Amino acid sequence: MTQDSNSGRRDWRDMFAVPPVIKQIFAKFPLSTYSANALPTRSPTHRDQHTLYTWTTPEEASANKASFNPTCLKWQTYLLFQGIAFRSRSSNNHASPSGSLPFLIPANSSTPIASSKLESWASTHNSNSKSKAASSDTQSSRQDVYTSLLEHAVRRAWLYLLYLDPDNFGHVATKLYVSPSSSNTLVAMAISYQLRDAATQELVKTTPAVKAQDILDEAVDAFAALSTLLGEETWYFENKTPTLFDASVFAYTHLLLNESMGWRNNPLADKLATFYNLVDHRNRILRDYYRA
Repeated sequence: MTQDSNSGRRDWRDMFAVPPVIKQIFAKFPLSTYSANALPTRSPTHRDQHTLYTWTTPEEASANKASFNPTCLKWQTYLLFQGIAFRSRSSNNHASPSGSLPFLIPANSSTPIASSKLESWASTHNSNSKSKAASSDTQSSRQDVYTSLLEHAVRRAWLYLLYLDPDNFGHVATKLYVSPSSSNTLVAMAISYQLRDAATQELVKTTPAVKAQDILDEAVDAFAALSTLLGEETWYFENKTPTLFDASVFAYTHLLLNESMGWRNNPLADKLATFYNLVDHRNRILRDYYRA
């Protein structure tokens, strides 16, 4: 590797260096790892209803609007596909027993269901028999391949656009994740650094440097493959009703196309709009399950 390339990488990493004032705070109050959190103190008042805790605003939660977080939105949508009635509640990772969202507290229970167990839990509480799609080893194998496109190529582009693009971070991520967490300037700075650093570390797991155009191009290729896979079908893999995979695709297509997110720089939205069947797929779910 040449000296110029090493210098370029140092300059890139300097963008995310910890500010001296933040270093001083962490020096006085070092980070510690604590055990799993207790349930939120704002426990649901309607204990006879399932309650899903997601990244959302209190106002949108009360109206059961779509979460602004892809992982939360995937599971929120999947529960709707399953015909499971639930209430949405605004929360954050610190309030989650597992340290991440979403999680669900079933009706008349105090035992939370983590997102990793939601699919199996939903299978025993499914009130919509039509949503139980048949599966096969061949379909499962194909689905794993396309799921990897979402979890890698599309997710990487999402992380870059939301956290590493300066305009988007200032107008989208800060509004959604930083400002609601604290009004203290120093704390907000610390949270901002942690979010950007976490996104950076995730991106450099597969490449030594973050190259925006490469990341975005890979996401466009992934959407092209997903568009081809869907074809003229209503739902993926020729299912008669939507499945978890449909919810996974929707979680990204909806948020990338959603102008109310406040995107300042979102080249993926224009590219995604050219895949008409993906747009129709997203709009169909909005209409049928979110009444939008």
